[in-house]
Amino acid sequence: MKLIISSSELLKGVMAVSKAIPAKSPLPILENFLFDLKDNVLEITASDSELTLRTQIQVENTAEEGRIAVPAKHMMDLLKELPDQPLTISTTSDSSFTCSWASGESTLPYFPAEDYPEIVGTDETAVTLQFPAQSLVDGISSTIYATADDEIRPAMNGILFDIDLNSTTLVASDSHKLICYTTTDVNASEKASFILHKKPAAILKAIIGKDVENVEISFDSKNAVFRFGQTVVICRLVIGKYPKYRDVIPQNNSNILRINRVQLLNTVRRVSVCSNKASNHIKLDLKSGSLTISAQDLGFSIAAHETMECQYDGEDLTIGFKSPFIIEILSNMGCGEVVMKFLDSKRAALVVPAEEEEESEKICGIIMPIMIS
Repeated sequence: MKLIISSSELLKGVMAVSKAIPAKSPLPILENFLFDLKDNVLEITASDSELTLRTQIQVENTAEEGRIAVPAKHMMDLLKELPDQPLTISTTSDSSFTCSWASGESTLPYFPAEDYPEIVGTDETAVTLQFPAQSLVDGISSTIYATADDEIRPAMNGILFDIDLNSTTLVASDSHKLICYTTTDVNASEKASFILHKKPAAILKAIIGKDVENVEISFDSKNAVFRFGQTVVICRLVIGKYPKYRDVIPQNNSNILRINRVQLLNTVRRVSVCSNKASNHIKLDLKSGSLTISAQDLGFSIAAHETMECQYDGEDLTIGFKSPFIIEILSNMGCGEVVMKFLDSKRAALVVPAEEEEESEKICGIIMPIMIS
């Protein structure tokens, strides 16, 4: 292999895929980038066997094509220290290659590309659809924080993509809270679904740039492939059956609170400072025109309460929640006002943006109450 490439372009390429390099792997070969040079295009692959990232870079000059596996950490550390300039990469023996620049060179080992595991994508049964990039990023951002860390139910550790004929809904839940993000920008000729683990979801959110318009998604029963620009993301899907989330969304909650989202969020944060650190319990007392939020920790003899003006239609109600769940839901909504709907103190509350908000038809959150004394 021999090529000339811009050092900054190569750094950009390796950094784009480096998130898939495992910190420690039972397969040492996976601690390397796979370089595949063909037709003046350098394809760079990184994988941890569950997640694969791949990108392509146009090469200035190709003298000899080839495939090698190069040490990821050493390659990134070297490129970070080089100013932007032409870089010549060439294999010098059966086990080493040089990186030459204007004033010097470095010699690094490489490993046979044949040792790198084969990357399996989707098969002929795959469903393919176009997903607007901004909708995908917004959907992941709105739901990923609600995923679980559950060894017994691995399906809860990812985001469900529930694809319908007229819309697609992204769903995440940890059993205490459930978040749905619905977009009408994506539809399919038939119903389909898959569960994307939170790790590749977070990486997708991070690497999809503002200049990307659409992401092509192909998925079968085992894997999903995301393509955008020069980047390909291949990941293993979570195998399992996702709970029937629509069955737990409250439909007829008659007690309705309408309030400024930021004001409510800041009040919960202040009051929860005095909640029990083990339980994080806070109490909401709802009456016509007012909401009082309180917390106490009897063990340390501390307590706090704050009363806010609000629009509340319904019966007087006292209900308890874990403060971190409310904070998470409110923090991840971008609307000005929220509407919280309650049936009673023992059933789930529904949190949605106010009707006139742009997000009102897209996002809904469900939070389970707790018993209060």
